[in-house]
Amino acid sequence: MTQDFANRTGKIAFQGTFGAFSDMSCRAMFPKMETVPCLTFEEAFTSLEAGAVDLAMIAVDNSLAGRVADVHHLLPQKKFFVIGEHFQPVSMCLLALPEAKMEDLKDVHSHTHALPQCRKVIKELGLTPHVHADTAGAAADVAKWGDKSQCAIASKLAAEIYGLQIMREGIQDIPNNTTRFLALSRDMERPPKGSGAVLSSFFFEVRNIPAALYKALGGFATNGVQMTKLESYIDPQFNVARFYAEVLGSIDDRNVGLALEELQFFAKEVQIMGSYPAHPFRGLES
Repeated sequence: MTQDFANRTGKIAFQGTFGAFSDMSCRAMFPKMETVPCLTFEEAFTSLEAGAVDLAMIAVDNSLAGRVADVHHLLPQKKFFVIGEHFQPVSMCLLALPEAKMEDLKDVHSHTHALPQCRKVIKELGLTPHVHADTAGAAADVAKWGDKSQCAIASKLAAEIYGLQIMREGIQDIPNNTTRFLALSRDMERPPKGSGAVLSSFFFEVRNIPAALYKALGGFATNGVQMTKLESYIDPQFNVARFYAEVLGSIDDRNVGLALEELQFFAKEVQIMGSYPAHPFRGLES
């Protein structure tokens, strides 16, 4: 990574419990930073806003479950910047007490999204599913209860942290399950020119005029800027749409700058979230 994320120190907040896939993402992208668990996304944002942590790692999309809606509603309210992205493979493991055997298992605990992703193994083993706030929290509870009939679906890291055995690994029904995370900072950081493929993120709200979105996006087409994401959100009165967009290129690039300048004519508000290195997972050419 051009910004030397691997050697950055300090504290980084994530939503979840130690051993969550969010925790794994923090450790993968920022191995020298101290990870700080937060009960909610709002708590993670508040910690970053207050300076209790240096960065926050926030899940925004999952290849199976889709976008994390709460995040996109919270982000525009904050003055944070995206400094990087990370794609975390989600390999689900069936975890149980060290002395448990497969025939002992009766109940399985995990996050509301994780349980449906592992229907086959749950059905095969005849387990009764129970929803928990997060995968790692379910693993922590199984360890605390000390009941051989209880198991959890969580990460390999959660097994290591809570002293559980991995009964089965990679139990998700569909392979290549991946979650995308954004690393947030109070300060904007821009990758230096020539350092590789770069993405830029921003929110904008269109004016209440006919063909507003068409006109707002026209500048990106005429300036040859590739848009990689466009998501819409409606205001509480269901009148005005707010959009979150990502484009290929830096806000320092002339064509991106011209496109954003043109956007200003047709948008009531434009909030730049920053420019950051594209993760190798994308396979983009620099």
